Amino acid sequence: MRASSAPPGALAVLLATALAATACAGEGSGPTTAIDGLTLGYFPNITHAPALVGVHNGIYDEALGEIDLHTRTFNAGPDAVNALFSGEIDAALLGPSPAVNGWSRSQGQAFHVVAGAATQGTGLVVRDDIETIDDLPGHTIATPMLGGTQDVALRWFARQRGWAVDTAGGGALSVLPQDNPETVNAFALGEIDGAWLPEPHLSRVLAQDDAHLLVDERDLWARSDGQYATTLLVVDAEVLEHDPEAVQDLLRGHVESIDWIEDHPKEAAEISRVHIEALTGGELDPELTATAFDNVTFTVDPAAASLLARAEQAEAIGLLDPVDLTGILALDPLNDVLDQTGHEPVAGLEGQR
Repeated sequence: MRASSAPPGALAVLLATALAATACAGEGSGPTTAIDGLTLGYFPNITHAPALVGVHNGIYDEALGEIDLHTRTFNAGPDAVNALFSGEIDAALLGPSPAVNGWSRSQGQAFHVVAGAATQGTGLVVRDDIETIDDLPGHTIATPMLGGTQDVALRWFARQRGWAVDTAGGGALSVLPQDNPETVNAFALGEIDGAWLPEPHLSRVLAQDDAHLLVDERDLWARSDGQYATTLLVVDAEVLEHDPEAVQDLLRGHVESIDWIEDHPKEAAEISRVHIEALTGGELDPELTATAFDNVTFTVDPAAASLLARAEQAEAIGLLDPVDLTGILALDPLNDVLDQTGHEPVAGLEGQR
């Protein structure tokens, strides 16, 4: 695993550490650019099925060849971004909001988006007595984590309706960031009134009594025919620069995993369920998992326009300073793999590859 790029305040520390390590290595040991291990981060969410399936089936392992694959799981994107900053992981599946926030915090030095993974699969589930959107003020709505993609979506949704919300849970609508499994239990106990969630947690809450879907997020993206990025694949900037072959191997596995999901949707849903249960220690109903799977589109296309829109939303609600996304997408390695495997290329911002 390579030491990852970090926010500017941490660069001096990383540089000092690197110099000390070089001194300890001795004169005879020169630097190497070939990594022998790669650590991939992902979440126990259906929207991360390319990793769930790719890891479970050994697809990434086979694609990486002699490079050892290691994995680490997270509840939400901001934690995974911090792990990228500290060099604990080399690549991760992330939501667009944490990806943009991490890009901003590191001034474009930490990582790049190299592929999409999933679109759609999110929404707002509420209690039955909240019959319309106008009934939402005065209620408590959970999100997976402050600054995460669903958190930004809910806060933007509130802002568009003129509802004041803050990061302390106050305002016309109380927004409560918490872990997804905790949210499922909190809804059952009556401690919250709803939640903006990704799959399968969205379907888990919907399966409870006294719950219905108030907002299907696809309906909020009419300009893109309901397509918006839910999950992206990002890679540490140093790994991308110094080990492009390793990144292409990872992308080859990523493309193959998504192809396998498309060709075997029922088996992929079951594998995802089993993998999530192993990671969380909980149980998922097979039929519920299949329903959740049908709500997500798995694709290597990063839906670049929605990435830009997420950044604008986060800026508008005060969770992100104005940011230039030039360079955040590095899609040439992906498009090389797509060309080699007979797939159509994907486009970046403003049509750039």
